[in-house]
Amino acid sequence: MSGEIEDRPQPLIEHLIELRTRLMWAVGAFFLAFLVCFFFAKQIFNVLVQPFKWAVSWAGLDTRGVELIYTAPQEFFFTQIKVAMFGALVIAFPMIATQVYKFVAPGLYKNERAAFLPFLIASPLLFLLGACLVYFFFTPMVMWFFLNMQQEGGEGQVAIQLLPKVSEYLSLIMSLIFAFGLVFQLPVVTTLLARVGFVTGDQLAAKRKYAIVISFIVAAVLTPPDPVSQIGLAVPAILLYEISIYTARLIERQRARDTAARALTEQDD
Repeated sequence: MSGEIEDRPQPLIEHLIELRTRLMWAVGAFFLAFLVCFFFAKQIFNVLVQPFKWAVSWAGLDTRGVELIYTAPQEFFFTQIKVAMFGALVIAFPMIATQVYKFVAPGLYKNERAAFLPFLIASPLLFLLGACLVYFFFTPMVMWFFLNMQQEGGEGQVAIQLLPKVSEYLSLIMSLIFAFGLVFQLPVVTTLLARVGFVTGDQLAAKRKYAIVISFIVAAVLTPPDPVSQIGLAVPAILLYEISIYTARLIERQRARDTAARALTEQDD
């Protein structure tokens, strides 16, 4: 096993220097991405507003009249900072993940690095898939639900119109993106646990009813307090849990085949 590992005994100070170098690269990438995103913050925010425009169109309203407001002088400025931080985290994530991997990889065996690398690629892809689901379907659906609660006014009624604040709309779409992105990491986490033997497919299947309850609880905590948002997050979480059971069983079958092949080779020797 010693020939398979790249790590060699090092003083603590060398590990700290290595950690500092990786942190400097990660923070530097985030800072540069933040500056770029802050320069284009308004354009990025206009892209994030597009789901609201789709919802207005679904509701049969004039998209030219779409308005967002801010009620404090500094509100839109801090909203742009949040937009820049959000964009910088997305852009810099590959660099941050690479630096984390480079710091950890020398202490891993070759087979461990080979097993870890696919998950390093799959994790951002799954997060992006969850974000796309929020952007193209879920946010327009939620905003359409809220827009249908407006009333035009008239005899015996007051006019009630939705005018979202820029900060509240950004908080809504960011919380949804992060919630869906984290939930879409479920297959990655459970597959890693299955590879190291912490869980099995049968154990996950036995806990299915608890997973369904937890999915709705997490959806209630992470999403706005409306049934559309909560069901929209809970259902994909349950489906991802079923995918996790399937991948865990695939890993178990592959491990059993490898064990059988190794035993056969030892017998031949």
